[in-house]
Amino acid sequence: MVGVVIVSHSCHLAESVAEFTAVMASDAKVACAGGMEDGSFGTSFEKIHAAVESVYSDDGVLILMDLGSAVMTTEMVIEAMEGRKIRMADCPLVEGAVQATICAVSGMDLDGILAALREVKTASKF
Repeated sequence: MVGVVIVSHSCHLAESVAEFTAVMASDAKVACAGGMEDGSFGTSFEKIHAAVESVYSDDGVLILMDLGSAVMTTEMVIEAMEGRKIRMADCPLVEGAVQATICAVSGMDLDGILAALREVKTASKF
């Protein structure tokens, strides 16, 4: 099963998004990397790296980020884990996380999940 990592500048936000996805996809492999090691706001290379490791399998890992430096730090982690099947998704964090975890537990592969998330990116709420 594809693993999902939620990266946010806020530990609480990352954990809340993961908690929300569990309502609809409780068997999904989800890890959070929110905030800095001391609990402050920011993004941590070490936390993202550890989160990816915790859900990694041959099926790969999909990383969803909130904004700005979360994207840059995630790119650095992916570079450091060269040769691993790890992809970033450009989509809304909450909606994307829900869609990604539902797709992952249904057995969809990494490319299929990314295709589904392209639709989430443009979905209108009303």
